[in-house]
Amino acid sequence: MSKPVIVVLSRDQLMASELPGLFQGKAEIRACDSFEELTELTQQRVPDALVADFRRASNGGHQETRILEAVHERHPQMRLAMVTPEACPETLERCAAMTEITHLRGHLDRAALLTAFRSLFPEPAETTPISPAIRDTFVETSSPAIGDHTEEQPLGVLTGISRRYETNSPHLKQMLVDLEVAARHDVTILLIGETGAGKTYLSRLIHEVSLRRHEPFLPVACGALPNDLIESELFGHSKGSFTSAHQDKEGKFLAARRGSILLDEIDALGLEQQVKLLRVIETGEFEPVGSNHTQHCQARLIVASNLDLQPLVEHGRFRPDLYYRLNMLKFVIPPLRQRKMDVVPLAKKFVRQFSVKHGVRIDEIDPNVFSTLIDYPWPGNVRELEHVVQRAVIYCRDGRLLTSHLPQHILSGNAGPTNDPTVVLSNFEKTSPAMAEKEDLTLGNQIALNEKDIIEQTLFKNSFSRTKTAKELGISRVTLYNKMKKYNLQH
Repeated sequence: MSKPVIVVLSRDQLMASELPGLFQGKAEIRACDSFEELTELTQQRVPDALVADFRRASNGGHQETRILEAVHERHPQMRLAMVTPEACPETLERCAAMTEITHLRGHLDRAALLTAFRSLFPEPAETTPISPAIRDTFVETSSPAIGDHTEEQPLGVLTGISRRYETNSPHLKQMLVDLEVAARHDVTILLIGETGAGKTYLSRLIHEVSLRRHEPFLPVACGALPNDLIESELFGHSKGSFTSAHQDKEGKFLAARRGSILLDEIDALGLEQQVKLLRVIETGEFEPVGSNHTQHCQARLIVASNLDLQPLVEHGRFRPDLYYRLNMLKFVIPPLRQRKMDVVPLAKKFVRQFSVKHGVRIDEIDPNVFSTLIDYPWPGNVRELEHVVQRAVIYCRDGRLLTSHLPQHILSGNAGPTNDPTVVLSNFEKTSPAMAEKEDLTLGNQIALNEKDIIEQTLFKNSFSRTKTAKELGISRVTLYNKMKKYNLQH
């Protein structure tokens, strides 16, 4: 008997990646991000159900309403569910009231969705032939509605409009509770965490759980801007205020309107910009570059840094008054190596996400994969874990994810430096399978392993284009081809 087909209409890849685990693999999930693509999918086979993500409905929801009406008219037997903002547009409210549509507000309510689509799975859950290993790998333990497995200690969860933050770490659980309280008030929040720890992700979540969630969210990478352009980027400028100022420009503080601004790498700001930033935080007032007209910022500020700011104050690189003003609501995101209990859940989540994105079937994950991931110290934190899992998924064959699909530096524990110079990671000694067989740790073999890893990473970065990879590595295509053949990288 073929599986029922459930189509997800959403621009949020994470939503599509969550559904296979939600339905325990009993449904075929297909993702699309436009009505045109949805129409093409229905021409191939009429889906049994549609989950439409309208959390970012525009123009009063009229276009989204027309999509639902068109789908219902063409396929009246199709089960429909839609996810809308908590403040749902009136047209969608009316459509939901007049049609049999499961209406989910704010986020994907898993229990409600399972109940709405229960008739698609007439057989009892106990008779479903799913092996325990696969079930434990893909069923999220944070959802009591799915399966029998529950955690003794519940997950710490913070849910916004389009994203969700989950953790098993006791420290992070309490931080999420405190952060949600702060997010609902008009206060400036400071996030401290290493590169890749999730500061930008958490900042967007703060915005989405706040009352400003329907206004813009604007991230600004202060460290990526030249010193002479930071003020213009933040405060705007008047025409003629400097050589390339050919017209007036609205800075981020005005462009955000009543939304939220993330100032990432705040430690990159000079002392003069710090003075102006302190004034904005205290009074909301500022002047664009080259203008005497005072503007007023109505946006909420979220400030982030890779480094603790107190040592910068002691060395005269950060103003004490700004530091004490920001330090009142400071939240420190612990690095991934200090919350090992989150490595496996995150890895499972990324496997689901990238198996859907790249169309790779994964039925089983070797337990040694998780052991290897837990042992590694993750200097690049969650972002590094995400990239490593993505690479493993695209190299997976025959539906079984193995340690051989992981990069060599993960297997050998050759961790790079963190962004904090005070942190020194001690690399654990772990030998790759090939090296274990030969027990040969000569300099030549270690150089070969590093060379293979560099070539693999560069190929992956350039979407396996040999021309681009050879150019980036500074070698000829013939040399690259020979090395790929030597290291068995031709697939």
